[in-house]
Amino acid sequence: MADRGGLAFADVLLVEDDPGDVLMTREAFAHYQIRNTLHVVGDGEQAMQFLRRDGEYSGASKPGLILLDLNLPRRNGLEVLADLKSDSDLLSIPVVVLTTSQAEEDILRSYALHANAYISKPVDFDRFIDVIRQINKFFLKLVQLPN
Repeated sequence: MADRGGLAFADVLLVEDDPGDVLMTREAFAHYQIRNTLHVVGDGEQAMQFLRRDGEYSGASKPGLILLDLNLPRRNGLEVLADLKSDSDLLSIPVVVLTTSQAEEDILRSYALHANAYISKPVDFDRFIDVIRQINKFFLKLVQLPN
């Protein structure tokens, strides 16, 4: 977590393969003037490389929050969640599962793997960006995150 002008800011890692959802998240950050840095990777393999600072992500900063889709190529979100929560260097990073799935099994498995929250993505643009605002307000302003 960086300190910019006396206020704490965290990098946010968005793990999302849908370009439309990436665009809406970026627009929500801009609309609500969210000053946290948003990093985006498009699949589960890239997510783990980013988090472990492997290869092209060797200079990546450790995110203070992960927004994780479940429906990802190469390694799905539940596999990513299991991997990062079993890694002592990564397990303290809060993870918000942000996905289209409303399946009870996905919700139960996400919490069993220690997700901090499970949110079904609204399809409506205004509701979607409001969800991003609320996530920001709670996880990046209200709660205290580990360094």
